[in-house]
Amino acid sequence: MRSQRPDPAHFAPALLRWFKSHGRHQLPWQLNRTPYRVWVSEIMLQQTQVVTVIPYFERFMQRFPQVSTLAAASLDEVLHHWSGLGYYARARHLHRAAQWMSGEGGGHFPVTQEALMALPGIGRSTAGAILALALDERHPILDGNVKRVLARWFAVGGAANSAAVMRQLWSFSEQVTPARQAAQFTQAIMDLGATLCTRSRPQCERCPVAQGCLARALGRIGDFPAPKRARVRPVRPVFWLVIRARLGLLLMQRPERGVWGGLWGFPEFSELSALQAAVATRAPAFDPRSLQSLPEMTHVFTHFELKIQPIVCDLRQASTRGVKLPEERWYSLGREQKIGLAAPVSGLILHQLSGESIR
Repeated sequence: MRSQRPDPAHFAPALLRWFKSHGRHQLPWQLNRTPYRVWVSEIMLQQTQVVTVIPYFERFMQRFPQVSTLAAASLDEVLHHWSGLGYYARARHLHRAAQWMSGEGGGHFPVTQEALMALPGIGRSTAGAILALALDERHPILDGNVKRVLARWFAVGGAANSAAVMRQLWSFSEQVTPARQAAQFTQAIMDLGATLCTRSRPQCERCPVAQGCLARALGRIGDFPAPKRARVRPVRPVFWLVIRARLGLLLMQRPERGVWGGLWGFPEFSELSALQAAVATRAPAFDPRSLQSLPEMTHVFTHFELKIQPIVCDLRQASTRGVKLPEERWYSLGREQKIGLAAPVSGLILHQLSGESIR
């Protein structure tokens, strides 16, 4: 026998009572709350947990306290402050949007959902969260945590990202979002998904809305949202050419599109033979016989796994003339440079190259 459909009218009051005592009220972006600060935090929180975001947000705000300072900075510096946070398209979107606001936008932060969604990197849920959290406007949201809460409470079956399920979830989000206390409710439902209604081992006994949860009543918490099919990540092998000289390490800026777009890293090759050919033909300063392999590194992305084999090549002579291409730069090991480095690149430099002597 199927349980009765839950009443959305009971959802917000119970959740708001819980939030008053148990919600998160001292997150950095909740203090001195402005649309700009909330926007940056919401972009950082896409695909990233709060505990990881907090130190990045604080450093980012210290350097870029307002839209104008972010817009005036170089993309290299923005990526430098984003290095290690991942999903670097988010940083490029922030920078582009800030430049638009400071230019065509007349120096004003957009305060309508339509205007926000016209900016890069902002969809319906992110725009709604910004307006709700910053301006206390009523806007339903549907981030990953909220999808999970609503899919369980209303027992919505099917793949969470299918068009039909998304329509249902948006409808339910609309139904449970109250007319008042939008900022508190928005933070509360995100907190509920992040702390109690988690993907694994949900703490239903502590949930403020457990009484109306249909998945719990059916004894099928683990079925909602529908589990994703296990995916085998393909492995992609690459070879990094680590060129060392007295000036430091030779880095190349990656294209804006693709893995680590816009960041600086080592020249990359899909085949060892291609790397060897580049060393042999690029400049007479290299000696192909000096190539040395460093320990292999693994970096896991959402959809694939990168197997990285760093190959070190020292310059045969002190001169570096003719070695560097226009899109490359020397990275000094003796001083920090404000450029964006992918986590494996900075890790390799810090742990395996910083203490090495340069011939």
